[in-house]
Amino acid sequence: MKSPIPDYLRQVLEKARPEESGNLASYIDVLAKADPSKMAVALSTVDGNLYSAGDDEVEFSIQSISKAFVYALAIEDAGLPRVLEKVGVEPSGDAFNKLSLQPGTNRPMNPMINAGAIASHTMVVGENATAEQRVDRILKALSKLAGRELQVDEEVYEAELKDANRNIAICYMLKAAGIISCDPQEAARGYIRQCSIKTNVRDLAIMAATLGNAGVHPITGEEIMPHESARQVLSVMTTCGMYDSSGAWVSRVGMPAKSGVAGGIIGALPGQVGIAVFSPKLDERGNSVRGVKMFEQLSSDMGLHMMDSSQVGRATVRTWTMTIAGGADQPHECEQEVPVFGLRGAVRFAGSERLTRAIVRDLTPPTSANPEYGRYSNACAVIFSFKDTYSLNYVAQRIISEDIRRLLEAGRKVVVIDPANVLKIDGCPAFNAISPHVVSDEAEARHYIGGQGCRAVAISEDR
Repeated sequence: MKSPIPDYLRQVLEKARPEESGNLASYIDVLAKADPSKMAVALSTVDGNLYSAGDDEVEFSIQSISKAFVYALAIEDAGLPRVLEKVGVEPSGDAFNKLSLQPGTNRPMNPMINAGAIASHTMVVGENATAEQRVDRILKALSKLAGRELQVDEEVYEAELKDANRNIAICYMLKAAGIISCDPQEAARGYIRQCSIKTNVRDLAIMAATLGNAGVHPITGEEIMPHESARQVLSVMTTCGMYDSSGAWVSRVGMPAKSGVAGGIIGALPGQVGIAVFSPKLDERGNSVRGVKMFEQLSSDMGLHMMDSSQVGRATVRTWTMTIAGGADQPHECEQEVPVFGLRGAVRFAGSERLTRAIVRDLTPPTSANPEYGRYSNACAVIFSFKDTYSLNYVAQRIISEDIRRLLEAGRKVVVIDPANVLKIDGCPAFNAISPHVVSDEAEARHYIGGQGCRAVAISEDR
């Protein structure tokens, strides 16, 4: 069985595709020639499961998304007190390429606008380092985050450098204000190379999930950055990451995010997921138009708004084995092992994703690539228990219903223990053609599978 989550992501893409407004970033000639039809979305859980859809291998320059990760590097290399001396943390209310210095201190308002990002860039490695040393450090760090070797897009770099007058002017102003000490031209070159690194949405989703996982890489388990640095970055992304539309973003989407003018946006919900989207057309504030729509739908469907407390508690997934025997529909001495997948608490995307992963792992026959799969690939039936489930939000309902539908279509006997009717089967499109058998307790489930008189010989906790 395949997970339904990529299918859901494809539907998110297609719902946003009709949106034709926005314009390409015309001030960089390479970006002005981008294919506006390209779209992609990727989602990484904090424990390392990656899902994607659309043009997910198409590379584009990271642009201002790099600001978040370079800010983390500056904190690591120079220390947070020194970074805060040079760069503030307040929203500017201005466009990303405005100078926006704080009166009195001359600090850039925050590290997510160009002035603050350039100041952060110059603190990587050390304030006396060369542009080459800084870019090498940044490129290696971002490659470790992405899990593959990233490269600078030289064509984008040359195009940006050709028309870099505003950024060069910002560098000279920062030098005059005493914020940076290196050569302004060298600072501009290094910063532009940083923004020209090529990534795709799969890279960025994993990078965002690392921020959401307190700096620990979701796949390798390696601590990439101290959790204090990740927390600082996420805090500033929340208030400043979407420039002068950050307030509207927090209100509608409700998670730390950072955008780039090549059309990428990342979002990270601490303890849950990292998300990345890509679509090149931008609104007047420099954010991807379709990308914003995709994030709005994902946040609404999946209950990802960080201020949403409508469903309290976290969901947990249990898997156990019920061995049954003695039923009227069984041979006299036959014993059958039936897997039971149980959910407890308020279930959102994260809980339904973990359940889906358990189903795929335990019911899919093993392969050379996944020899650990298939513990219950030959089971006569599958039981889902929702007796301890408080609620299912929209996307959890959709994913779990699709899981069950696929099992039924594969010929599995599926029983749902659902005394409170939290899995809304009536009227659910997934069950128009075929639906599971619903019961109130485990005794009814056993009797349906093995016949009257069937009893539980043993129940063993699996995980």
